[in-house]
Amino acid sequence: MTQAGRQSDRWTLWTPVALGLGAAGYFALLREPLTAVAVMTLLAAGGLLLAAARWSGARGVTAALVLVACAAGGFGVAKLRTQGVKAPVAPAGGAPQRLEGWVVDVAAPGQGGQRLLIAPYRIGDWPAKATPIRVRVTLRGGYIPAPGEAIRLLAVINAPPPPASPGAYDFARDAFFESVGGVGFALGPPASWDSDARPPWRLRLTMRVNAVRWAMTRRIVDTLGPETGGLAAAMTTGHEAFIPRQQVDDLRVAGLAHIISISGLHMAIVGGFVFAAARLAVAAWPWLALRIPGKKLAAALGLLAVAGYLILSGRPPPAERSAITAAIAFGAILVDRQAISLHALALAAMAVLLLQPEAVTEPGFQMSFAATAALVALAEVWPRPIKAINTPWPIRLVQDAGGWIAAGAAVSVVAGAATAPFAMQHFNRVSTWGLFSNLASEPISTLLMMPGLALGAVLTPFGLGDAPLRLAGFAIGLLNRIAQIAAAAPYAQVVVASGPAWTLPAAFLGLLWLCLLKGPLRWLGAPFALAVLLAPKPAPPAIWVSADGAAVAIRSGREAILLRPDVKLFGAELWARRRGLEPVETEAGRGAYFTCDDQSCAAGPAAPVKLAAAWNVKRPLKPGRLDFLCGASEVVILRNDFRPASCAAPLVLTGVDFARGGSVELYRQPDSHWRTVWAQDLRGRRPWTWGVDPR
Repeated sequence: MTQAGRQSDRWTLWTPVALGLGAAGYFALLREPLTAVAVMTLLAAGGLLLAAARWSGARGVTAALVLVACAAGGFGVAKLRTQGVKAPVAPAGGAPQRLEGWVVDVAAPGQGGQRLLIAPYRIGDWPAKATPIRVRVTLRGGYIPAPGEAIRLLAVINAPPPPASPGAYDFARDAFFESVGGVGFALGPPASWDSDARPPWRLRLTMRVNAVRWAMTRRIVDTLGPETGGLAAAMTTGHEAFIPRQQVDDLRVAGLAHIISISGLHMAIVGGFVFAAARLAVAAWPWLALRIPGKKLAAALGLLAVAGYLILSGRPPPAERSAITAAIAFGAILVDRQAISLHALALAAMAVLLLQPEAVTEPGFQMSFAATAALVALAEVWPRPIKAINTPWPIRLVQDAGGWIAAGAAVSVVAGAATAPFAMQHFNRVSTWGLFSNLASEPISTLLMMPGLALGAVLTPFGLGDAPLRLAGFAIGLLNRIAQIAAAAPYAQVVVASGPAWTLPAAFLGLLWLCLLKGPLRWLGAPFALAVLLAPKPAPPAIWVSADGAAVAIRSGREAILLRPDVKLFGAELWARRRGLEPVETEAGRGAYFTCDDQSCAAGPAAPVKLAAAWNVKRPLKPGRLDFLCGASEVVILRNDFRPASCAAPLVLTGVDFARGGSVELYRQPDSHWRTVWAQDLRGRRPWTWGVDPR
């Protein structure tokens, strides 16, 4: 049989890929298409499927029609999904407002502190039609209200933040699809709010579930202590409020940060643990084993366990996607199909993309399905061991242990290689010792930690959860120790600049080509899979400015000098890593290049760019300071909206420019002019973007 003929039964595996490409095409647009366009694409997809059914005898024609139909369907479904979740968004640059509403959940803490997800009843004098469905507010320390509490606080509410730099990941898009229409920070502690207003029944149900989750979180932390309890709670209920910051940093550097987010690993361990325990229990009772299909009963119980864990975790998007995948695997067992196969994975990907087409833009979805596809493809080619007969048990034990070690190493290597392009492009970090950290932590998390947490979560309401929770705490202590050792090792983490925009789609398609095809033909995808690593990195810009003009950085060699090291640090670090630079976050490092006061900075003799920046908004600069900044600089950054007519600098950017364009990167041209690249121009005019029409 020819190489092409060997692929005849594999073309259906490309249907979710075509669906995802159609959805990705929608999200790549710079202008929002009309709803009528989506309806037409869906009608076209239906027509193509009917045509494929008519010409089903010609396999090549059928495959082409179905794949094109899936691509058209992905575009249409993505547009309809956007229309379905469209909700009010807070205006940018808002003044302090009195917010009254209900605490829906305790969100993951940000760089500024603990955050609440609030369903607002009233925000200042905003009309009801302009009030966001959900807002995320950062607290100023102290008391954290529990889900379900009615609170009042004074806060500054703005639109969700735009990308930290042009072409960077758009967090506002995630907020849009989560119905979070505003983010901000509290100006004081929250107070109780007494009102006769009653939230809708769905919101009440959500808050009750989240209140149970929060109570369990506090119970776990009280039982295990903050050192291990914070991580145990995060992996059980999804609440990350109590994880020590140093612990998060160590896990990230060690390549173990994926353990924090409830996703495929956790669903697989919980569902697999219940499935294995149920099969063992049925097999241990001969009377029952002869009367019921034990495997199907175990699959049903595993499905219930996954559903319960999904509710307990708060249903974050990664957990929802993983639950769909696990449900299809257990469902395959119930209908006598192979649970783990590329066809089951393709069906899971189709289900996720039909329900959440925006997942195609999210790193979690990309990494999860790339890793899973690679592992299932590995399972297809992994040699089946020959069962030995009459072999002494010590020899069999050594053989089995060697096989498990080899399989574990292969799994870690393949999963790490499959997710590496996404880690480099999205997060710009490579954990040097990540393979060894994951190899060491895998048996701990699989055999001790997750089973202990699962049993603890089930038994805690009955007062019997302390023992399994302490077992999980012991395992987490071992896990933290592994992370500490890996994080302290030499060259623990390497910063890698992002490649050109085309490299990640090329790498994704190359990986899928490697996984979905059979035989030597699959290796044609290897060069594309390595695109992020091999493609030349774009030249980094000379200057970066945040979306509000409050933070500025310049490039000096492989360093990014921050003019305000204590302002917008998260965005500055994201930009620096994306360009492969090391941020200099000290005033001493800044002082080698700039002279600064409390409102402005001017370039010194050693500065690589004659740049000046002033971040005053209300208070005026000292007399003569603005003239000095303009006269000694080739680029002037002004945060306020005032553009001085007498400024002699060749390039002056003000608050008006940032309100229109967002963050900006500046590139020096050979003719000493500057080329500006604005984030808003790359985002386009979409429902989740902010600001006036760039055109």
